[in-house]
This record gives sequence, structure tokens and C-alpha cells, in this order.
Amino acid sequence: MRKLLLGFKTFLFRGNVVDLAVAVVIGAAFSTLIKALVNDIVTPIIAAIIGKPDFSDLSFTIHHSVFGYGDLLDAVITFVSVAAALYFFVVAPVDALMARRNEEDPTTKPCPECTSAIPLKARRCPMCTAEIGEAAAA
Repeated sequence: MRKLLLGFKTFLFRGNVVDLAVAVVIGAAFSTLIKALVNDIVTPIIAAIIGKPDFSDLSFTIHHSVFGYGDLLDAVITFVSVAAALYFFVVAPVDALMARRNEEDPTTKPCPECTSAIPLKARRCPMCTAEIGEAAAA
């Protein structure tokens, strides 16, 4: 029983489990932030352009069957708005920041033989096994 509990403790405090737990909590908080951005900023902009912020009451009838397509339309608009907000306010700025950081602080150099990316301190290419001399590093 003690070995089982020690194994469980090791599992819980393994780096990837803790990282996953942090990611879930941050994701939940981030989801609230993005929903607020969409509900408080994007939806009123759509309402100002189209003139109607809620489409849930839209429907049509065929042979006494009512098809309510308004909820689907609301869901599509919400999904596209959330995806756009996520991309333009998070993904694109983080990509730009990471690209700038990689330009400022390179950690790799191209191999002179096969042009694959290798660590700056490497003396041999892991891809083609070519020896990288001091002159090639300069």
C-alpha cells in the first residue's frame, strides 16, 4: 500500500501533471476573458452593423415543422468571434514576440554542409554528422 501511495505522489508531482493542471486553470480564466471580450466588445459591434445582436428567435416552418436556425447562427457568430479574438489578440502578438525574441537571441546556427539548424556550441551536426570547426562558428 505504501509503494502505491509513493507511486501516486510521484505521479502527481511529475512536471507534466503540474503543467497540465496549471494549463487547465489558466485556460479556464482565459476562456472567461475571451468570452467577456466577445460579449462586451465584438457582439455590440455586430449589433451596431447589423442592427440585431440576438438571432435566436429566427426560424422558418415547413409542413408545420419549425426550424430554429437562429441559435445555430448565434453559435457560429460566437465561435468565429472567439476564434478571431483569440487569433488577433493572443496568437498573432505572441508569434510576433517570439519571432522578435528568436532574432535577438539566436540559439542555433545553420550547418555548413546540410543547412539544418544546430545548437550554437555544437562541434558536429546531428543530422549529417559533419564536423563544425571554429571557423564555421564565426
